[in-house]
Amino acid sequence: MTDRAGTPGWTVAPGGFPKPPRRRRRRLLRWLGLVMVLVVLAGAGTGWWTYRTLDGNITEDSSAAAELERYERERPNRFVGGSRNILLIGSDSRSGTDNARYGQDGGTQRSDTTILLHVAADRNSATAVSIPRDLMAQIPSCLRPDGSRTGDRFAQFNWAYEWGGAACTIRTVEKLTGIRIDHHMVVDFRGFKKMVDAVGGVEICLKKPVSDTEAKLTLPAGRQILHGEQALGFVRARYSLGGGSDTERMERQQQFLGSLVKKVQSNGVLLNPGRLYPLLDAATSSITTDPGLASLRDLYELVRGMRDIPTDKVQFLTVPRKPYAVDPNRDELVQPDAARLFGQLRMDRPLTIASPDSSAPPRPQDRKPAATPGTGAGPTPVPTFTGTTAGAASCR
Repeated sequence: MTDRAGTPGWTVAPGGFPKPPRRRRRRLLRWLGLVMVLVVLAGAGTGWWTYRTLDGNITEDSSAAAELERYERERPNRFVGGSRNILLIGSDSRSGTDNARYGQDGGTQRSDTTILLHVAADRNSATAVSIPRDLMAQIPSCLRPDGSRTGDRFAQFNWAYEWGGAACTIRTVEKLTGIRIDHHMVVDFRGFKKMVDAVGGVEICLKKPVSDTEAKLTLPAGRQILHGEQALGFVRARYSLGGGSDTERMERQQQFLGSLVKKVQSNGVLLNPGRLYPLLDAATSSITTDPGLASLRDLYELVRGMRDIPTDKVQFLTVPRKPYAVDPNRDELVQPDAARLFGQLRMDRPLTIASPDSSAPPRPQDRKPAATPGTGAGPTPVPTFTGTTAGAASCR
């Protein structure tokens, strides 16, 4: 039988549509199945290649892990399971072509920025505490890159990173706070710029123009989007913004990081493959981390646990400090405020952040709470500290 076109072997299916012979139909199905298998394999291959590329980007800091293991007995205990304490270290290293533009490479590096990030066990809040680089602290004996060891001494905090890298900084922070550091990440200038560019820039607002030759920064007043180089200059500037004060610089860093968190949590980044892959590539290729976070799977698990934290529960503050009595160009902790802050984080208890510009009531820890009926004891107050949140990081 022939179809309407007279092609031998074809039949007419119900509805008047031509139907190829059974042998040809089988051949077409086989070809269709083969094409589908190839498409699936290509997709899987691309996914595997992407995973392997991102996973291979991460630099593992095995030497810091070995040094910390050496001093395991003197490190703080973990008091609350499920919470995470991550030390974020911004290195001022000038090594490499891209970092060399910020100064001469003297073969050493200090922690330009150090932030203790506490992620609550219930994943409903995260608190980032800036530790001033000029804070005077007890730095333990640390292993130098050349194999020698430093002596235990009282010195400026950011010397710890120059003397003994991440391990020395972690041990210094643990002695200072009594908080066990679970993970650490080190990011240099180049890595910071790459991550800002990967999200399409970060919005800031300036009340007046900025011109800082040392930070290589020139900005007009008003609302604007900062990209890599400008963003780096903005968070590092000290002299045109704050008159050399590291205090204002840390506040500016916290506001910028709050805006960055909001940008990353937006659908424009997380649900946009064109933005998400560059961000993952920038992040993984820019960090040096401990073995516990040195894989894409480990980083994903960490980020997945944080991605749904409300922006007003992502809190930023600086450890309570004041000018050091011996040298006003250095800092020392304010007590008992600093101990109270460290205790809240150590035990994974809540704290409240109030803007320095707000008309906040007296701090709860300075007030006597009302007694609980029938017990004669008052509820445990939630301490309030000066800072900001990611939710407040916006232009108004």
